[in-house]
Amino acid sequence: MSHELICVTNDSYINAESVCELLRKIRNLGLTIPITLVLDNARYQKCKLVMELAVSLNIELQYLPPYSPNLNLIERLWKFTKKKCLYSIYYDNFPDFKTAIQNCLDQTHTTYKTELDTLLTRKFQTFSKCQSVA
Repeated sequence: MSHELICVTNDSYINAESVCELLRKIRNLGLTIPITLVLDNARYQKCKLVMELAVSLNIELQYLPPYSPNLNLIERLWKFTKKKCLYSIYYDNFPDFKTAIQNCLDQTHTTYKTELDTLLTRKFQTFSKCQSVA
C-alpha cells in the first residue's frame, strides 16, 4: 500500500531463507496493523519453513494465480529498474552493476516516487465481456 521498498539482497540465488529474512525485516518494522504479503508461486515461497515462520510472525501470505506476472508489483519494479539503470549501459564489473541497481532502488521514494506511484498501482485492466477461444 505504501510502496515502501524493503530489500533483501544477495549475490546468489533467492531461496526460502531469503524469504524468511524478508519476513523478519517486515515484522521488525514494528507495524501494528495486519500484514499481508502478496507472493508469486515460487516453490521456495510456499515451503513449510516460510509458511511456519509467517504464522509465528502473524504475517498472512497470499499467493497470486500462476502465470500472472502482470499482477505482481515486483515485476513492474524490476522492469522499471532495468529501464533506468541497465538498458544500453555496460558495466565493467559486477560491483558496478550491483551498485547501479542499488542506487536505483535507493531512489524509489525520492527521485522516482512520482513515476512509481503511477506504475505500482493496484488498478488493473478488467474486461466486462470476454470470450474464450477454443
